Amino acid sequence: MNLEITLRVNGAEHPLVIDTRTTLLDALRERLGLTGPKKGCDHGQCGACTVLLDGRRINSCLALAVAHQDAQIITIEGLAADGDHLHPLQQSFIDHDAFQCGYCTPGQICSAVGMLREAEAGWPSAVSADLTASHITLTDEEIRERMSGNLCRCAAYANIVPAIREAVQQAHEALRIQQVGTEAQP
Repeated sequence: MNLEITLRVNGAEHPLVIDTRTTLLDALRERLGLTGPKKGCDHGQCGACTVLLDGRRINSCLALAVAHQDAQIITIEGLAADGDHLHPLQQSFIDHDAFQCGYCTPGQICSAVGMLREAEAGWPSAVSADLTASHITLTDEEIRERMSGNLCRCAAYANIVPAIREAVQQAHEALRIQQVGTEAQP
């Protein structure tokens, strides 16, 4: 059965007529031409299809497109704020050579963006020492655990964690500078 829906992807609305069984991944790739999310395992086990749905990371191969027509969907293609500047995590992945073949990279980066939001919101992980802490310190162990749903068959893991760590440090430094500037104003 086909259904008319509108998907909001990367800030644009896309009216579609799709089979109700179509996954969000297939709608993004085959109907909208957004090839950043990849079909790796098609079972939600590798993370290559990770996108952000209302700011939270999801495996788009497990989501039906018709269920998310009112959601804001962001793919790797929509992460950058404008066409001139990459998202800080995209730049950090480049700076740290945190990819090899690049197949998993879009999912890794989208997952990292979602993971940072989860940590900022105080969500604990399986390795969090204090499950009630309001602030999560993203150690290498925390980053590894939180990114464990994204697989890299090329073994670029050694550079993924430092790339995420640097993006976190840069964000904290920018926030600190902003706070110092605000406190200095009369």
